[in-house]
Amino acid sequence: MEQNNTYRKIIHVDMDAFYASVEQLDNPALKGKPIAVGGGGERGVVSAASYEARKFGVRSAMSGVIARKKCPQLIFVKPRFERYKEISKKIRSIFYEYTDLVEPLSLDEAYLDVTENKKGIPSASLLAKEIRKRILDELHLNASAGISSSKFIAKIASDINKPNGQKTIPPEEIISFLEELPIKKFFGIGKVTAARMYNLGIFKGSDLKAKSETFLTQHFKSSGLHYYNIVRGIHNSKVKPNRERKSVAAEQTFNTNLTSEIFMMEKLKQISEELEERLQKAKVSGKTVTLKIKYSDFKTQTRSKTLPYFIKEKAILLDTVKELLYQEKVLNSVRLLGISVSNLNIHLKNKPEKPLNIQFKFEF
Repeated sequence: MEQNNTYRKIIHVDMDAFYASVEQLDNPALKGKPIAVGGGGERGVVSAASYEARKFGVRSAMSGVIARKKCPQLIFVKPRFERYKEISKKIRSIFYEYTDLVEPLSLDEAYLDVTENKKGIPSASLLAKEIRKRILDELHLNASAGISSSKFIAKIASDINKPNGQKTIPPEEIISFLEELPIKKFFGIGKVTAARMYNLGIFKGSDLKAKSETFLTQHFKSSGLHYYNIVRGIHNSKVKPNRERKSVAAEQTFNTNLTSEIFMMEKLKQISEELEERLQKAKVSGKTVTLKIKYSDFKTQTRSKTLPYFIKEKAILLDTVKELLYQEKVLNSVRLLGISVSNLNIHLKNKPEKPLNIQFKFEF
């Protein structure tokens, strides 16, 4: 890999089927059974599925109707986000006993930079094993982990031995690992991009590596340079313990599809009121307002407008969203509406990244 002898030690910890596992933990009668957190009705969507349910093909973001067809014995459980947040805080408190460089990605996963850790343990693999054991012993939940010298590789690695496992990819193995990795397994490459790559003869990392930077930027624009770098193990993003919040949002899914803009405006008024409360609670305001429309066929459309000033008041939000709603005709009946505010007034000092002054054998 085109780097010097100094590397970071990054662990990506990912809880296994977190929401579903918490429900099974709190209700032992659900253990070993296929469960889905979310709604099982005609309008319901699966937020998370237990591993027992995944065996039948049930996945998150799947409609409740389809999930029940795939697994007729599926048990639906209403989500309890306050409970998930409570458990997540306990998990993070364990992380902070090892390092202050913790970057949460969501309630159930986080990056940890353990290059210099509070326990003085040189092996990142042993640290990950100890952290996972503590989560199991203290919270009775399983976690998986990926360990490597970059966030990108650690993220991919954490998925390899799921559930309740870990995978270490040391620096000297990164290039060969990436060359053999199916392109759909690259973190950040979704189904649409993967399909485009297949059409270009790119099926695994070695195929991607064979393409020039010019070729990739021609076909994938600004993402082309990113793909060119990551397949060569070049990904220097550091763990950021204070992640900048990028947006605040609120949305509603309706029991009955909406066909009239008048009814949509009634719902958007409620959503704007909820969003105002969230903005006030977060003590932020923003310039860019985005209207999200999900149609009855599950296609999603967004319309945005950037204002010359920061806002958080529901009246201005509603006026802006009204303009966005009426700027063109809706394509179909609507099952979900959402409003988000981005381009927030959170200004963090962008300091240049300092090189690590740490020399050691990368011990795994």
